[in-house]
Amino acid sequence: MYSKDEIKVLHLKFWQDFKNYSQNHPALNYQKKRWILNETQIRGIALRFELERNSAKVIMELQNKQEDRRLQIFEILERYKVVLEEGFENGLTWEFFHQREDNGQQVCRIYTQLENVDWHNLNQWLVIYDFFIKNMLQMEENYLMVKEMVKEELKTQD
Repeated sequence: MYSKDEIKVLHLKFWQDFKNYSQNHPALNYQKKRWILNETQIRGIALRFELERNSAKVIMELQNKQEDRRLQIFEILERYKVVLEEGFENGLTWEFFHQREDNGQQVCRIYTQLENVDWHNLNQWLVIYDFFIKNMLQMEENYLMVKEMVKEELKTQD
C-alpha cells in the first residue's frame, strides 16, 4: 500500500513516463505527439485519458455546464455513432450521465476502457500506455471526421 504522498509521486511519474513513451512510439512515427485533449474547437467537448485503480479509459467528455446544451451535443454525436465507433473492436460506451469524482461536475461520456489493469503496478504501465496511444489516436481520428458537421449542426440549433 502506498501513502498519499507516494501515490502523488507515482501518479506524476506515470504521466511523465507516458509523455516520454509517447515520443518514442512507432504508432506516432517516433515523433512527439500533441494530443487534441481540450483543443477540440467545440466548446464543452474534451478528449481525456483517465486512470482508475483497476482500469484505464480514453474518453470523449461533454463538459458543458448547461445541461440542455450538453445533452444537445450528446444527441448530435449519437447521430454519428457509426463513424465515432469505427476502429473500436467492441464499440464505445455511451454514458448519458456521469458525475466526476474529482470536481463533482455532471458530464456525458463516450469512452473505451481497459479493465483489470492496476496503474500502481509498474509492470502494467506499458500495457496502459499502448492502450492510451492506440485508442486516443482512433478517438481523435474519428472525432476529426465529424467535427465540422457537429459544429454546423450546433450553429443551426442556436
